[in-house]
Amino acid sequence: MNWKIAALLLLAGSALAAEPPRSPSPAGAELYFISPQDGAILTNPVTVRFGLRGMGIAPAGIAVENTGHHHLLIDTALPPLDRPVPADAQHVHFGKGQSETVVTLAPGIHRLQLLLGDHSHLPHDPPVVSEPVTITVR
Repeated sequence: MNWKIAALLLLAGSALAAEPPRSPSPAGAELYFISPQDGAILTNPVTVRFGLRGMGIAPAGIAVENTGHHHLLIDTALPPLDRPVPADAQHVHFGKGQSETVVTLAPGIHRLQLLLGDHSHLPHDPPVVSEPVTITVR
């Protein structure tokens, strides 16, 4: 194989393996739950309201500085912060810019946390994440 072709293949592979760039978040940005409150005892369906200070909301796919969209983490730890947030039952995306949802959870204790993602679902740098809340569903 020609050394130029080998070098190009090596560079192409490095570019594909490189981590996508993370959007910066401004100092003091805060993500929090408006409701439910930590320790709440609730019945289904559960209304969850998201709060954000120091940044704005923009739908997924729309790159605007100092904005992002919400991800609700249900009964799971934070995902890797250098990768797009997974999309499954434990990582719920709100890519249209929603700031409220209604969920039905099995009876028992649940841990909820919010994570802001940029236009490509990547957590910001530094990440904008809420304190977790623990709720009980009867």
